[in-house]
Amino acid sequence: METTKIAALDRISELKAFDKRKAGVKGLVDAGITQLPRIFHDSPSNLANPKPPSSDLLHLTTIPTIDLEGRVFKDESKLKNTVDGIRDAAEKWGFFQVVNHGVSLDLLERMKDGVRRFNEQAPEVKKQFYSRDFRREFVYTSNFDLYTSSAASWRDTFSCYMAPNPPKPHDLPAFCRDVMLEYSKQALCLGEFLFELLSEALGLNPNHLKEIDCSKGLRMLCHYYPPCPEPDLTLGASKHSDSSFLTVLLPDQIEGLQVLREGYWFDVPPVPGALIINLITNDKFISSEHRVLANRATKARVSVACFFTTGIRSNPRIYGPIRELVSEDNPPKYREITVKEFALHRSAKGLDGTSDLLHFKI
Repeated sequence: METTKIAALDRISELKAFDKRKAGVKGLVDAGITQLPRIFHDSPSNLANPKPPSSDLLHLTTIPTIDLEGRVFKDESKLKNTVDGIRDAAEKWGFFQVVNHGVSLDLLERMKDGVRRFNEQAPEVKKQFYSRDFRREFVYTSNFDLYTSSAASWRDTFSCYMAPNPPKPHDLPAFCRDVMLEYSKQALCLGEFLFELLSEALGLNPNHLKEIDCSKGLRMLCHYYPPCPEPDLTLGASKHSDSSFLTVLLPDQIEGLQVLREGYWFDVPPVPGALIINLITNDKFISSEHRVLANRATKARVSVACFFTTGIRSNPRIYGPIRELVSEDNPPKYREITVKEFALHRSAKGLDGTSDLLHFKI
């Protein structure tokens, strides 16, 4: 027992020392470490990577890719086929990729470059943004759940609420200010379009999800995954499901994202120019668990996640299973809550490998 207490105290002191440096995992890489610090060592069960037997691959395959036709459908049949494809992907995977989504490839590349430039600038400049106070307009940190998770993950992140009240330009770092404002506007437009298609996929009026403010808030999280010296000992992001109505993820071409389905981890292969979509419902559409492997490449991996949520910001609206879809045969599985209540629960719980929804299950 005494040994366990000493080990716990040692871990806390190591976490505090890491946090106090305000340099994140990028700072460890810059320092030239060759061995992974103990605070990042994850358990073998969390690191396990079971793959389906070849006999199952035919029906499991990988997450679908949906062509959005530039957000302009030439006829009703194309729209119907797209809605049907989204419904099928959402029910079976909870994830799908979209191409021809209307966001220019140039903007996607500039957004990813902005993430790299912020993280690769001089440490003394970045430190002024480092914080664990997520009420700030712009926050740069490493592992929001650093002190509650069983193991730290190999990533740094900066985040900002971009809607409904976008930050003032001077609150954002010069390296990524303009592109964050531009990209968030495009992500909002795409999100509203996707909410229309998802509403139809649920058998609802196309404006239903927008009318209940699912597209009201947007929080942008920009992740930076430096090369890891011992990638078999840790993860870039541990198993979790997202806590937003919808997530639009911009990945780069370095693999790492995995989706859990039927007990197996499936790699999500990067598709040039594609965006990855993830969502949450009353279990009609799957809120899939996913994770990110530690980076094995020789250069940093980046991703930009746009979460459609008001998060911890004030929002009095109560959310629960959509009443039009609830019946005796499909009763509500979760109680009604505010977005802030859900977000605060996620913040306190961290990414511990269990679904945030379980806490609100009826």
